[in-house]
Amino acid sequence: MSASKLPAEVVNELLHAAADAAIVTDADGRIVFANRGAETLFGYPAEELVGRRVEMLMPEEHRGQHEEYRSRYKTSPRARPLLSGLDLYGLRKDGCRFRAEIALTPVNTNTGLLVASTIREVNAGDESETYFRTMLETAPDAMIIVDERGRIAIVNRQAEDMFGYTRAELLGHQVEMLLPERVRKGHLEHRDGYVATPELRPMGPGLDLFGRRKDGREFPVEISLSPVETSSGMFVSSVIRDVTRRRRMEQEIIAARQAAERAQKANTAFLAAASHDLRQPVQALSLLNGALRRTVKDERALEMIENQEHSLTAMTNLLNSLLDISRLDAGAVTPEIEEFPMQRVIDRLSAEFGRQASHKGLEFSSEPCAATVRSDPNLLSEIVQNLVSNAIRYTNSGGVEMICDCLGDTCRLEVLDTGIGIESDQLEAIFQEFHQTKTPGSSTEGFGLGLAIVRRLADLLGHDVGVESEPGKGSMFYVSVPVVTAPQCGSGEDPVKVVAAEPGGAGTVVLIEDDVNVANAWGLLLEAEGYRVATAKSAPEADAIIAHLDDVPSLLISDFHLLDGSTGVEAVMGIREHYGVNIPAFIVSGDTSKVVKEARPVDNCTLMSKPVNTSRLLAAAHVATKTGVVPQD
Repeated sequence: MSASKLPAEVVNELLHAAADAAIVTDADGRIVFANRGAETLFGYPAEELVGRRVEMLMPEEHRGQHEEYRSRYKTSPRARPLLSGLDLYGLRKDGCRFRAEIALTPVNTNTGLLVASTIREVNAGDESETYFRTMLETAPDAMIIVDERGRIAIVNRQAEDMFGYTRAELLGHQVEMLLPERVRKGHLEHRDGYVATPELRPMGPGLDLFGRRKDGREFPVEISLSPVETSSGMFVSSVIRDVTRRRRMEQEIIAARQAAERAQKANTAFLAAASHDLRQPVQALSLLNGALRRTVKDERALEMIENQEHSLTAMTNLLNSLLDISRLDAGAVTPEIEEFPMQRVIDRLSAEFGRQASHKGLEFSSEPCAATVRSDPNLLSEIVQNLVSNAIRYTNSGGVEMICDCLGDTCRLEVLDTGIGIESDQLEAIFQEFHQTKTPGSSTEGFGLGLAIVRRLADLLGHDVGVESEPGKGSMFYVSVPVVTAPQCGSGEDPVKVVAAEPGGAGTVVLIEDDVNVANAWGLLLEAEGYRVATAKSAPEADAIIAHLDDVPSLLISDFHLLDGSTGVEAVMGIREHYGVNIPAFIVSGDTSKVVKEARPVDNCTLMSKPVNTSRLLAAAHVATKTGVVPQD
């Protein structure tokens, strides 16, 4: 039997038997019923209450506000549970006021709207109640507690501020009023599922949640849920955090990262283009200078060519340094770690810098090293190359020496010179960009980038670099590299003194180069040395040209990137396949970082960086054409 069908006397007796005070009012706020609990709580007999407005049971200062609230409530009546969090007060007949919690239940009848109120006195001395209210109001986040039907039972001040509603506007309403309309239906299903299997759900990212303010504006939120079992049933405590600012910061970070990635790609593209386009004219000038030195006999002209070579070398060093530091700053350098003999680095640099030292009247020597190390051979060579170049630049008499000192699992390659030395307070500063020592007699060449590149490369490889120096006596720079096998370094053999290779060449060289000016310069240089030169612009064109040659080429020289999309590796492999001979080959590129993986595995082939040192090139070509084997680089 439903409550509406119970006899009136039964309903009346049930209300009187309730433990809490109960008062029923009509739509105009007049009391139509008061149970014995209400008589006891307020001190009035029921006959003194019935027919009077309910505001008589409130302190006078609250009556006007309550009348306004009651008027609004009549237009949209809703249930409101106890523990509303509202600051409510009752007034007894004797004038004593007390704090109260009031639950409201609207009931539509044939005679109009009735509102049943359950009133419970809040014990002012209850510390747990006071503690709860204090915690609720001082919480840093918005808190909303709803009953198992989804009706809002308690809110704190932060929730009012966040959503723009007063407590009176929130209490008793469904919590979906605080959600965007598009998600309310789905939220009802989620809420029913949560009530069926309640569990703690901590706050955190991962869910795309939004709240809706009174003015209709939406904002992103994070929400934690905690089920709370009470004698009145289950409640769900929600902590809501507005993450608008954090989301905005995240979007700004994402946008900044995307902009940085675009800049990085643009920078990488620029460096790739610069590495090729800037080096090409320098490459042509260097080749032409080499050709002139081998054809001009006039002493005055040779002196001018020598000065030109000196300027070209300075320009090449500056260009390489600027491009290298830019690539390192852009993160465009990726080490290719492998195991290799340290002697490979020593031999390569000895051949290159022996002639440079001799040209300056210095003695250059290197000590043999049997260590096998683990590093990137190209980047390690660049480190040592900068150290040796600096040593020669700042040494006016005496010599430069490379020594391999191995101890335990480390091999230390040292570069010693008898130069001007460095003051102790400058030893760390010299590894900074654009720093040049002010020591009397120091060189004014360069931008002070060589040692900065050394430090960046060493950090990239995880190698230790350092310097010991005494002004006026010289310096010792070193780089320490991990050892793979136990070496026999410093074996007592005499230091190796570099002697320039004999000039002169013979045989046919197939040259694949798509830049006409550079190809012409190559041809003049090689022909001045005595080689016959057959030139092609691409791998397919090289295949066509070799069909008309009378003999097998002695050497293949190719740029790596060719305009038709083919590569120097493809050109070399195609010619070798045609003749069935492993012809010596040089692959030339201005951007070695991208071609090392593809070019390095090619047998009997070496990779040369633009602009190529013509003396080193011709010395290697002389060995390759005489022996059929590319010299160890």
